Amino acid sequence: MSSPDDSHGPIPTDYEIAQSTDMEPIWELVEPWGLGLDDLQYFGEYTAKVKHHAIDRLREQAEDKEGNLVLVTGMTPTPKGEGKTVTTVGLGQTLNHIGEDAMIAIREPSLGPVFGVKGGAAGGGRSQVLPMEDINLHFTGDLHALTSAHNLIAAMLDAKISQGNGLEIDVNDVAWPRALDMNDRVLRETVIGLGGKTGGTPREDGFLLTAASELMAVLCLASDLADLKERVARIVIAYSEDGDPITVDDIEATGAVTMLLRDAVKPNIVQTIEGTPAFVHGGPFANIAHGTNSLIADKAAFGMGDYLVTEAGFGSDLGAEKFMDIVCRLGDMTPNAVVLVASVRALKYHGLDMWPADFDEIDAAGVDAVESGFENLDKHVSNLQKYGVPVVVAVNRFPEDSDEEVDAVLDHCRDDLGIKAAESTVFENGSEGGVDLAEHVVEEVESNDEEDFAPLYDDEDSIKEKIHTVATEVYGADGVKYTGGAEDDIDRMENLGFGEYPVCLSKTFHSLSDDATQKGAPEGWELEVREIYPSAGAGFLVALTGDVLTLPGLPSDPAAADMDIDGDGNISGLF
Repeated sequence: MSSPDDSHGPIPTDYEIAQSTDMEPIWELVEPWGLGLDDLQYFGEYTAKVKHHAIDRLREQAEDKEGNLVLVTGMTPTPKGEGKTVTTVGLGQTLNHIGEDAMIAIREPSLGPVFGVKGGAAGGGRSQVLPMEDINLHFTGDLHALTSAHNLIAAMLDAKISQGNGLEIDVNDVAWPRALDMNDRVLRETVIGLGGKTGGTPREDGFLLTAASELMAVLCLASDLADLKERVARIVIAYSEDGDPITVDDIEATGAVTMLLRDAVKPNIVQTIEGTPAFVHGGPFANIAHGTNSLIADKAAFGMGDYLVTEAGFGSDLGAEKFMDIVCRLGDMTPNAVVLVASVRALKYHGLDMWPADFDEIDAAGVDAVESGFENLDKHVSNLQKYGVPVVVAVNRFPEDSDEEVDAVLDHCRDDLGIKAAESTVFENGSEGGVDLAEHVVEEVESNDEEDFAPLYDDEDSIKEKIHTVATEVYGADGVKYTGGAEDDIDRMENLGFGEYPVCLSKTFHSLSDDATQKGAPEGWELEVREIYPSAGAGFLVALTGDVLTLPGLPSDPAAADMDIDGDGNISGLF
């Protein structure tokens, strides 16, 4: 596989780099990694799904060898993001470049964020997964299948209510909104059932982003199709007038919903610019869900390579905490090393204590602002070390960063924190820009004792104890206060037998605290929990804090406004 030639002209866009890269047919790319022609379900020349029988075989192969799991996470980011996916893709490429057999697994992009603020989510520059335009748009239809399956549950639930309500469903205690894969704020709160008897039963309802649906979390935590079906069946969608839970199985929707997800549960496999196989599968939110790609993809990847590089959404206080305390617990996995992505931009953002971000002021600030932001980086490092996993910091370098600024970060990590750190230029240089980082990761993996890893809390801890542990140990809160009906929610969860579930705290990603305006490592505050509800199919409890949105809205100048396509099908503005 060849990469684009270096040019002294204008810097090419991600799309231009992707289009000028010669890709290998997916069946030829994965053959040396243990997948044959009959193992794949094809979506064109460069994209495929791995069939169920091949997943089972790869999972068995993984049991016979020792795979190394590397998690990529980050410090608290700016609204622009600091390059976790770029680093994930770049590190996977670089591990292969230095002689290791490495696979990559990342989440599928949601159309909402693609057209909103962040643009695409397939990496960037010379560290991206291809075909990037397909991955960032409709891809293999997984999110469409999830949207349809989610809304089938909603439709069947309302049919039960309107057609006699034999289950005695309390219309004021319905827990299953509609879903769509688009940022459309006006649909957050709606009224449905208008239009007389033929319109159904009027009630309040709303929409959430497909990535926020429990079905997405279920898909990503299921071990196979049969397990997916069992998980779908036990999803709690409403409560009866007596307070008993109503599940998907109660409304007889389990079979049809699972049928719609038959192909979506198969992991998608594509390639990076340098020819590293990459699974791109699932895309749960990293606040109201666990924020990582599917376990099915992870298990398959372990059967193909010796290293798996995967990513957790948002900062480590959200994505990595959930990966350690939920995903590793439910998926029986142990991370061998964590790469913490930092950037000069994010450090200045925290050092200047800025909300909202003024990127002109951030760019103009110097080393003093970088050093003032170390407290945020340091908190993320210490949090991750509590799990007994070695931490390597990757300083994702942007063109405007000075040598003095980058060196200040590297020196702080090495001299003050006593951990390995490396400058990463994988966006610009691909695997050549990640060699120091990859070598540090290999050193830590080879010297790591997996028995040192442990989640922060036990299954037997009470719901309040679990929440308190995450709030104080990870977020830095002094304690937890419960508002609204949160105390009653806890009683209900325990009475329903959900007390041993891990907790998934939904919190702003803009701050370590539950207040988006607070930068650095805030102290002297209490975490406010306002609601707790079950994701019984996924197997965890969701605790809502602050004012987290399950359906974001478009900004005044959305990324979509700068996207276009010409008469020949050439796309511009997608990044």
